Amino acid sequence: MPPRARKPAGIVLTDKPAGPSSFALVSALRRRTGARTGHAGTLDPFATGLLVLLSGAATTLAPCFVGLDKRYTTTIDLTATSTTGDLEGELNERHRPLSADELEAAVAALRGEVDLPVPAFSAIKIDGERAYKKARRGEDVAVPIRRSSIYLLDVTAYAGDTATLSMHVSSGTYVRSIAEALGGHCLTLRRTAVGPFDVREASEEMIRPSTALGRLPEDAVNRIPRALIERVLAVEAEEMRAA
Repeated sequence: MPPRARKPAGIVLTDKPAGPSSFALVSALRRRTGARTGHAGTLDPFATGLLVLLSGAATTLAPCFVGLDKRYTTTIDLTATSTTGDLEGELNERHRPLSADELEAAVAALRGEVDLPVPAFSAIKIDGERAYKKARRGEDVAVPIRRSSIYLLDVTAYAGDTATLSMHVSSGTYVRSIAEALGGHCLTLRRTAVGPFDVREASEEMIRPSTALGRLPEDAVNRIPRALIERVLAVEAEEMRAA
């Protein structure tokens, strides 16, 4: 099969383990299928959960998936922030963690439309270069502020020094920024859903493009021209006839 082939075309829902990068999972699927392969939003190496992979002609549909809202659970160390916003960075000075009542008040203030700084260790480009590359060199990174929609943010467990949160947020929201706003850093991070797709659906089976598109909200489907969608569906039809 030629590299970057348009077939098989489809979507694979993967439950990423902690450790490997998202690109390692993309590469693994590409080796298995021989098709061009992409993703609809990465996860940090320490994070786990739903990674939406796109195969073959379905990579064209990426914009339909990238802008979907997300659901996460995270456990936060409330006693210190870190340089990266997670357990892989260097800890800043320890401080008294928020009490249960203080945490509930801080969480309530984060619900709705909020402005949060993008982490310095992120993949956004600043002056044409990834922010995390600048941060790794020790440069001061002037991170932008991003407006996020926090539809749901609940404390599901509190142990004094740590707290576990469950959240439903708009695309582009950094959970590490929420942790920092609470005076802490992420110890764990798990993505449980991307739009209508749940991590409990994860498997090696490929979902047909037409099936995936049928589950997406209309505004997501309309992010790309109908002509591009028709091309993807034509490839799907070819595969079905050949099966």
